[in-house]
Amino acid sequence: MNAAALALLPANLAAQDDPVEQDDTPIIVVTGEGLETTPAAPAYDTQVIDREVILGTGSGRIEDALSTVAGFQQFRRSDSRSSNPSAQGATLRALGGNATSRALVLLDGVPMADPFFGFIPYPAIAPERLSSARVTRGGGSGPFGAGALAGTIELASADARTLGPYGGHVYVNGRGESESSAHLAGDLGSGFGVVSARWDRGKGFYTTPEADRVDATVRAAYDSWSVEARGVAPIGDTIELQARGLVYDDRRTLRFAGADSSSSGQDASLRLVGRGTWEFDALAYLQARNFTNVVISSTRFVPVLDQRATPSTGLGGKIELRPPVGEAHVLRLGLDYRRSEGELYETALSAFTGEVRERRNAGGTNTDLGLFAENDFLLGALTLTAGARLDRYTIRDGFYIARDPEGALLAEDSFADRSGWEPSFRGGALYEAGAGISLRAAAYMGLRLPTLNELYRPFVVFPVTTLANDALENERLEGFEVGLDVAPHEVIRIGLTAFDNRVRDAVANVTLDPVTRQRRNIEAIHARGIEATTRIGMGSWGFDGSLAYTDARALQEGAAFDGNRPSQTPAWVGSASVRYSFSQSGLVALTLRRVGKQYEDDLESDVLPAVTTLDAFARIPVTTRFSIVLRGENLTDATIVTRNQGGSVDLGTPRTLWAGVRFGL
Repeated sequence: MNAAALALLPANLAAQDDPVEQDDTPIIVVTGEGLETTPAAPAYDTQVIDREVILGTGSGRIEDALSTVAGFQQFRRSDSRSSNPSAQGATLRALGGNATSRALVLLDGVPMADPFFGFIPYPAIAPERLSSARVTRGGGSGPFGAGALAGTIELASADARTLGPYGGHVYVNGRGESESSAHLAGDLGSGFGVVSARWDRGKGFYTTPEADRVDATVRAAYDSWSVEARGVAPIGDTIELQARGLVYDDRRTLRFAGADSSSSGQDASLRLVGRGTWEFDALAYLQARNFTNVVISSTRFVPVLDQRATPSTGLGGKIELRPPVGEAHVLRLGLDYRRSEGELYETALSAFTGEVRERRNAGGTNTDLGLFAENDFLLGALTLTAGARLDRYTIRDGFYIARDPEGALLAEDSFADRSGWEPSFRGGALYEAGAGISLRAAAYMGLRLPTLNELYRPFVVFPVTTLANDALENERLEGFEVGLDVAPHEVIRIGLTAFDNRVRDAVANVTLDPVTRQRRNIEAIHARGIEATTRIGMGSWGFDGSLAYTDARALQEGAAFDGNRPSQTPAWVGSASVRYSFSQSGLVALTLRRVGKQYEDDLESDVLPAVTTLDAFARIPVTTRFSIVLRGENLTDATIVTRNQGGSVDLGTPRTLWAGVRFGL
């Protein structure tokens, strides 16, 4: 019987009318979670975001909740209502420079990155479905470690008990936009099931400054929905089966009429978790995704490129085994596999006649098979950990075809297949010095394959074209860190981490001329910095603070950008949230966030000024199951510059006020 079952046992016995009638039938408790984190997990720089923080943001977006971790960033400052989906990569520690995810994002153990692009479909990840988010900064070599170059973000779904039998919310803002969700949850035999849906829609705000608007300028309209079904059932006393299905669709318009994009997907996964003497976690998943995008000329305001379809498929799984090796050890052995396959279909159009100039088709297949082993060794106050991973990767079936309007062949390239073995290692130590003081140190390596998008798909943010590069090499990370955690009282916890990370052969968007860039491997991105976290809980009051300073440099001897900061990476990032809880479920929260100066490009020619924003959240209970909710984004109406290309500027979310109702637990 596991710890959760033991904890519930007294309550179950107390509920019996007649103790004499009790029997020895095992109490089976399903959790819907994976295996517990290992004892040495705190040896790495880790921050946990609990459900109350996830739900208490001004925007109601998961990317906003993740931004409470200093060092987390997307390629641009826009959230998933007013940016192109392909710019929504997740990275940590200022190891950015392009829009691809350098951090591994998992939902119930399943990698969520788009198989073709590597972006994260944030609109499909509804915060109200989650119980927590665990963010580990620094490279990882465990399951799916080939994607954890900058760290790992583990999202865990809430169970039926947390969600309650039913619930939902409906919010509207001052622009008439709406956010709505609903769920039903209940027992399925000895397990549980949850069905949930969410719909966000709105006309959006103008991302173009008022002085630059033209007749073709439109608001950043958005319309996204998702439906998820999840079931968890026990198989015997110590094994549970978890199943999840997700369908979503997300549509946006940016800057100009007709500049429409869409992202859609259908995901399914099965997971078998065993918590017996031999613990195990077996997972399989399948993803079908698609992306479309229309590029509008910023001078003639007509379509110049129709990326009409980018279908892709992701499939994979893992098997992790934890054999019984004694109380002083926790041993993890396993393998994982990922396959990403996709292609693009796009049509280039004349800005003068609207006629087709060229039709293009490109794509390929990437695979990764990883073997990993990791052992935690407990020596009283000292915990040691060491792990190794060996990846067999392939980059194959790459092609590019271009035809004229009549179908005549203009170009046809078949790119050479590549494959190889890549080892990576990590190790750490955690020492409990007493008096609430913990010391930790870690060193690690990491690996990331270039995405199909980086290899084969050029893109345009008019007037700049960024070219693909089929010859891109894998990125490799080497890093180390030391940290101090202090908990002088049970309600106070302070963490401080100093780190040094270097990504070799980093993929960056390199400027070739004023209107052309290309994805290229550069010598390295070197990031050194300090991260600080604070958590205080005193009765009804709570405080969470996070601050990061990173000295990040793009290195390429002889290049014009050598020594510059990678594009889109600030030196300073910080956030501070204060919360007050009242009544049974009442909550008021304020979040102050500061993002330092960034540069649009590798040459540091266009600046994105530093910005400070203030968000608010209030939940006022009316009854035990009904609350009024008020939210505010960017309450000071700060100007958030999200893009600056030669003075052509995009803006982020202005002051936005929300009001609505929440029902359920």
